[in-house]
Amino acid sequence: MAALNTARRVVIKIGSALLVDRASGALRQDWLLSLAQDVARLKTQGKDVILVSSGSIALGRGALGLPRADLPLEQSQAAAAVGQIRLARAYEEALAPHGITTAQVLVTLEDSENRRRYLNSRATLETLIGLGAVPIVNENDTIATDEIRYGDNDRLAAQVAVTVEADVLILLSDVDGFYSANPALDPHAKRFDRIETITPEIEAMAGDGVSGLSKGGMITKLLAAKMATAAGCAMAITEGSVMSPVAALEAGAPSTWFTAHGDPQVARKRWIAAMKTRGVITVDEGAAKALQNGNSLLPAGVRHVEGDFGRGDPLAILGPDGRKLGQGLSRYTAEEARAIQGHRSADIEDILGYAGRAALIHRDDMAL
Repeated sequence: MAALNTARRVVIKIGSALLVDRASGALRQDWLLSLAQDVARLKTQGKDVILVSSGSIALGRGALGLPRADLPLEQSQAAAAVGQIRLARAYEEALAPHGITTAQVLVTLEDSENRRRYLNSRATLETLIGLGAVPIVNENDTIATDEIRYGDNDRLAAQVAVTVEADVLILLSDVDGFYSANPALDPHAKRFDRIETITPEIEAMAGDGVSGLSKGGMITKLLAAKMATAAGCAMAITEGSVMSPVAALEAGAPSTWFTAHGDPQVARKRWIAAMKTRGVITVDEGAAKALQNGNSLLPAGVRHVEGDFGRGDPLAILGPDGRKLGQGLSRYTAEEARAIQGHRSADIEDILGYAGRAALIHRDDMAL
């Protein structure tokens, strides 16, 4: 709970079974309005909020009259195409009365595995958050195939939390925490209030979900917890079907908290520092001082570019004396970097023919 009280950025995952009525396939409107109140309250506390929401296929399935049984890929994608519109509209209408602007962000597993796509996704999310919007993230089921799917929104939510350097990830689930066994099958199952480390014994306790709509079982939640906590993000599993579930969690509702290991920004810097570099950027004295003061690397301060690299690739950053200052992820290809080196950011569009990003390496993508 202390993690939620002090968090500056919170990711909330909402499963299909919470958002969509199992019997009718209709949206649980009252529940969504209560969640909107939770989001508005977090925003008034100065917290950034990102929602990772399932529900597009479930909503589209009902609209198209498709059966609740597993659907062929083509029908799932068709249902998602219909449901995504309804899902986005539902969040927009629920949050608008609180003065909150929503944005739909659709991703696939490829978007996080490919560094260029990862940086683009991160930049988009950061821009939306900076503008005060609440991104609604979902897997792009209309185009995703098995090879490029997350397959469950628990791990997608963890990936989003890592991407935006969130402090807390809340999984609103159909169970109120992590148990020693499946509580639906074992009346003696014990819920853990806090898990400091995910041990092999903890992993062995994970069972499958019992919901007819949710895809992820408890094992996917553990995988999400591993990913999030390693990046410095605490994670909670709590019962989500109650009204205002985040307020209930803050009030002490049953839950399991997974302890974060370190700080999310420090964890990201460590990840960047451990990458094998694909090129070298040499900067002038002014740029070197600017980097030490926490600024991004602008093209004007670049004196030499070495290597053959693409957008998102890690680069070594050298000072004018050849000493390594650190490394970071490039926002340009090697050819583009050579073209704009030494030039002002305002000149990038004239040189490249399109309006690029002001920084060659942004400070958030740099480890000194």
